[in-house]
Amino acid sequence: MRVLGIDPGLRNLGWGAIRVEGSRITHLGNGVCHSEGTDLAQRLLSLHRQLTRVVEAFQPDAAAVEQVFVNRDGVGTLKLGQARGIALLVPAAAGIPVGEYAPNAVKKAVVGVGHAQKQQILHMVKLQLPGAEIAGPDAADALAIAICHSLHLGSAANRAKVKVRA
Repeated sequence: MRVLGIDPGLRNLGWGAIRVEGSRITHLGNGVCHSEGTDLAQRLLSLHRQLTRVVEAFQPDAAAVEQVFVNRDGVGTLKLGQARGIALLVPAAAGIPVGEYAPNAVKKAVVGVGHAQKQQILHMVKLQLPGAEIAGPDAADALAIAICHSLHLGSAANRAKVKVRA
């Protein structure tokens, strides 16, 4: 199964693709979509186009997006929410089921601690995906989201197997 993780951002939208075979996870690719344009609509359109190309290139079976962290800047949070809408829309339009995870859930799944720092996430992603050249912190976060989703999908599949045996 191929899993696409997406770290939404209006300026930099990180993405990371992995392949999951049983308990084995391998790196397929990662990068950052940089928004282009002078107004919000153009920037969102550019993110949509770039992420659509990523989905077409990697043909994921599942996708996951990080939930928005609400901060004190209401306008900034709303703009981030619009970028997150693109991150949800593109895989959904391609018929791909999309999971959503809180930032602390991703950190706990990948690092083991819900309040891990960015460097800790990058370090653990590199350990789990040896040899992967990571395009920056946004791409590392996206790979962490993909890993988190793969772990949740794996545990759901295991629970289903147990139910069938029972």
